[in-house]
Amino acid sequence: MVVAAACGGGEEEGNTGDAAADSNGSSDETTEEANEDLSGSVAIDGSGTVYPLMARIAEEFMVNEQQGVSVEVSRAGTSAGMQRFVNGETDLSNASREIRDTEIEELEANGIESQEFKVALDGLTIVTHPENDWATDLTEEEVKEMFVTGNFADDDVVMWSDIRDEWPDEEINFYGPNENHGTNEFFVQEIIEEQDLVDTINLQQEYSTLVNLISEDENGIGFFGFGYYANNTDKLNAVSIDFGDGPVEPSLDTIAEDGDYAPFTRPVFTNLSINSTQEKPEVKAFAEYIMQVANDFAGETGFAPLPDEELQEQLEQIQAID
Repeated sequence: MVVAAACGGGEEEGNTGDAAADSNGSSDETTEEANEDLSGSVAIDGSGTVYPLMARIAEEFMVNEQQGVSVEVSRAGTSAGMQRFVNGETDLSNASREIRDTEIEELEANGIESQEFKVALDGLTIVTHPENDWATDLTEEEVKEMFVTGNFADDDVVMWSDIRDEWPDEEINFYGPNENHGTNEFFVQEIIEEQDLVDTINLQQEYSTLVNLISEDENGIGFFGFGYYANNTDKLNAVSIDFGDGPVEPSLDTIAEDGDYAPFTRPVFTNLSINSTQEKPEVKAFAEYIMQVANDFAGETGFAPLPDEELQEQLEQIQAID
């Protein structure tokens, strides 16, 4: 059986392990090339946030579309995966942020042409321990204040009662993904507007570690993509965010670039090597397939779908590559 490989233990970085593809679903093939029997391999690395969606698409592609193609989906993290991509080691690079100018420059220096494509929408989610019955909602400003260094104490020992007087006089324990993650970059750049995180924050490489730490810490609070909350609703609470018109709970209905959860909504991406697409028909076929089925699997992997017309436009761009 063909398998999809994922970096083990950590969602963003770890030792390579294999997860067998096993699916009974199917999707329509919309191009003549998709009907051809292909062989070869497709190498993908990058974002741990995007990993569940891309791994699900790869699984479906290998089992029901092209059984002769091996699609390896790894999760070294957005930045680490992008470094592999600019070095020509992978065919696609998943990212939970936009590609940086410096990465584009590296690609050009290495003679690699690439194109960035949106694949879904994610909602940055603030999570707490399931027995935390006080911080069920926060204003957007409270989130910014509590996670930024020096706002409440020089040593960044912040108490729940510092946020609201009626909350417990207990120290808040902060958690989040480390700097390898595009989610960390999104939070720092977009949510707290390039200010420094509290010195006391516990930054982790592995999302599974973050889930476990917060689920065992009644005074813990952290952030990551909605999918990791959606898959652990028995272990975590999602904090509703008040953006000015009352608390909004993150959900597949509220996560949208123009929806109620818009300030904490972000697109997630995959970057496609045009060189690989031109040289390897299996890469082009898989890239086309992503755009055909991304919305079919977005919801089950914790993402809100993109407009169908946006995916169709991107599909046509890939089809035009020759």
